[in-house]
Amino acid sequence: MLTGIDHVQLAAPPGSEPELRAFYCGVLGMREIAKPGALAARGGCWFLAGAGAVQLHLGIEADFRPARKAHPGLRVRDISAYAEGLASRGVPVTWDHALPGHRRFYADDPVGNRLEFLEPKPRSAPD
Repeated sequence: MLTGIDHVQLAAPPGSEPELRAFYCGVLGMREIAKPGALAARGGCWFLAGAGAVQLHLGIEADFRPARKAHPGLRVRDISAYAEGLASRGVPVTWDHALPGHRRFYADDPVGNRLEFLEPKPRSAPD
């Protein structure tokens, strides 16, 4: 029986850890968590948000190609302010209104992986 998602892993090119740390910690407001020693030698970074409910792992892939269709969907609070914050830091956001009951936009991380940010609309709000 599945009980939840532990983490989502995205790929990144070799040597991109400084860019990833600057984006996921400095821009998105996540915090880096230590990788176990046996895994740390592989490179990459792990990040955590909230009370530990959101974990993103960025693993190094020699033949890296950014995920353009596959993506994590990250829930946010006050999505308009969150989008404005990203845009003010030079991160382009693309709004999408196709998901009923939600407001959402897409943005790319510094290595080109697609990220979805979404917030459920209040029940009284029209689609």
